[in-house]
Amino acid sequence: MSLELVVVFPAVLLVLFLGVQIALYFHARNVALAAAQEGLRAARAENGSAALGGQRAYSFIRDAGGSSVLTAVSVDESRTPTQASITVAGSALEVIPFLPMPRVRQTATGPVERFTTGGP
Repeated sequence: MSLELVVVFPAVLLVLFLGVQIALYFHARNVALAAAQEGLRAARAENGSAALGGQRAYSFIRDAGGSSVLTAVSVDESRTPTQASITVAGSALEVIPFLPMPRVRQTATGPVERFTTGGP
């Protein structure tokens, strides 16, 4: 009985930690997407800017506690007269040190709010 336990127990622990690692990766993706969407709301406002959107994305990650889940965060922002885009990238926490996880990267894009003249 104990020999089987010695053989099976490490495999069970590996599967358990792998499940936790996958859950942390998807949670980091959700945090990055929420931060990108929050930054986009600020960037696409009429008096908003790309820099304001980037600041809002960083503050969202800080306030939501995402810095404990998403590390090495970078935010890229851009805004044209008609379109705004915020990209949040980072690394998910690693539970299994020898299993490198892909980098998290989420983008939110939308039209800039603006007044137009003319009518139907």
